[in-house]
Amino acid sequence: MAKVLVTRRIPEAGLALLRDHVEVILNEADRPLTRAELLEGVREADGVLCLLNDRIDGEVMDAAARVRGFANHAVGFDNVDLAEASRRRLPVSNTPGVLTDATAEMAWTLLFAVARRIVESDRAMRSGRWGGWGPLQFIGGDVTGRTLGVVGAGRIGEAFALKSRGFAMPVLYADERPSPVLERELGARRVSLEELLGAADFVSVHVPLTPATRHLIDAAALARMKPTAYLVNTSRGPVVDEAALVEALRAGTLAGAGLDVYEDEPRMAPGLAALDNAVLAPHTGSATVTSRNNMALTAARNLIAMVAGERAPDCLNPEVYD
Repeated sequence: MAKVLVTRRIPEAGLALLRDHVEVILNEADRPLTRAELLEGVREADGVLCLLNDRIDGEVMDAAARVRGFANHAVGFDNVDLAEASRRRLPVSNTPGVLTDATAEMAWTLLFAVARRIVESDRAMRSGRWGGWGPLQFIGGDVTGRTLGVVGAGRIGEAFALKSRGFAMPVLYADERPSPVLERELGARRVSLEELLGAADFVSVHVPLTPATRHLIDAAALARMKPTAYLVNTSRGPVVDEAALVEALRAGTLAGAGLDVYEDEPRMAPGLAALDNAVLAPHTGSATVTSRNNMALTAARNLIAMVAGERAPDCLNPEVYD
């Protein structure tokens, strides 16, 4: 029976499906494998189910002499050297479509939490510092009727924007391609990133991490935003220059930020944790029962196909089958 390495425990639905077809070598520790453990673990594996914090590069592929493919337990895949995998004719897959609504909902959660200062006020209640209602306490930003800016109108960006319908928000979006759905359903306008940043009251980022999007939201981009505006990022941490964001939040040139991803996870930029106008979630955008089960099942199905020599349903480099 073929063996597969699962680099960290995933929901049981995915593990059970794998065990019906292959022998599973599982990292039982609730932490990522060290580099040495990863290199050792892939040596006897016929396939690997990996996570975003596993760096799958040429060194790993050299060690993985028997591996027939890598199934990434994530939508993003910037942790995998896709070009190198393709050169070696190794299929790589991801889990598209299974966390769209969950991540869109998380972006809204962060938007409301930072605009209405929920974390600050929760902290005041728990500490016993709140002395009763006052007219100047915890005044936040309005949402209804304010302009929403969506950076990246892919599956998640579209789902996020469509959920604005109950709040009568004019919608701007920046993307290389038009979104007929957003324009038809919301009357959204496609504009340049520069125009969006200058006009939006809320900017939510939904782009993949590529060389072109690394630090897409940098100090210059943040300076274009209104001092009353809020930034939300549920895409990838390095899309935002975190140090520049800290400076903008500290200086008051930006009203607030809601983050679920970070530039150097699990670490944060110095000073970020001390800011009351930042709401910080620990990369939980996909953390719903349905989404995480479906991620595990999707990754398992892809890996089973790879190990069997069949075409993976969600292959990112289909040219390896030509």
